[in-house]
Amino acid sequence: MNHTPVLLNEVIAAIAPAPGMRVVDATFGAGGYTRAITARGAEVLGIDQDPHVIANAEVPNGAQLAHGKFGDLANIAQVKNFTPVDGVVFDIGVSSMQLDQAERGFSFMHDGPLDMRMSQAGQSAADVVNSFREEDIANIIYQYGEEPQSRKIARYITRAREEVRIETTAQLAEIVARAVRGKPGQHPATRTFQALRIYVNDELAQLQAGLEAATSILKPGGKLVVVTFHSLEDRI
Repeated sequence: MNHTPVLLNEVIAAIAPAPGMRVVDATFGAGGYTRAITARGAEVLGIDQDPHVIANAEVPNGAQLAHGKFGDLANIAQVKNFTPVDGVVFDIGVSSMQLDQAERGFSFMHDGPLDMRMSQAGQSAADVVNSFREEDIANIIYQYGEEPQSRKIARYITRAREEVRIETTAQLAEIVARAVRGKPGQHPATRTFQALRIYVNDELAQLQAGLEAATSILKPGGKLVVVTFHSLEDRI
């Protein structure tokens, strides 16, 4: 795996890694931040909740990798004897490599099982759309996708599942596209997929817990850098 984060230069400028520093990369992913930080002489503790990432990671010299969620950050750092730290980096959301893996079910661009679980544990997106009440599905799509037509989409979903269980990303994308039209240049299912992913992975609560954990292990004057891409995360 080799991926360069979009805001890599900005993150490195903010952290200003140097020999003798310790930095937590709370979203290891393909290791882009970790490689850049260790290349400048700092030590890194990388953390990722995705078991696929852990199994396939290429960990550079000067770094170590642990499996866990944002809320586990402080405990992991303590167990690894990696406290206090000079910086913590979060890059929130789903990565391009996860979107490209059809079998993970994150994207309507690739047909695959409707899963969306980053940790491969707990209920999947298919469980939600096939078993939750229409009102609850609508609330999830509205709250986490900021989709104004959430109730109409939920109604189409519950009607469709009466005919056949919704098992794939293509099925769900087609159902949503029948219910609503997307904005120019945006697929109609974009907000629905975002909402289900955030709900299934409890992303906002995990981010809140991770930020609190990060501040508890930072040295005075340490840097906390958070890269976000939508307003729900910005409000935390």
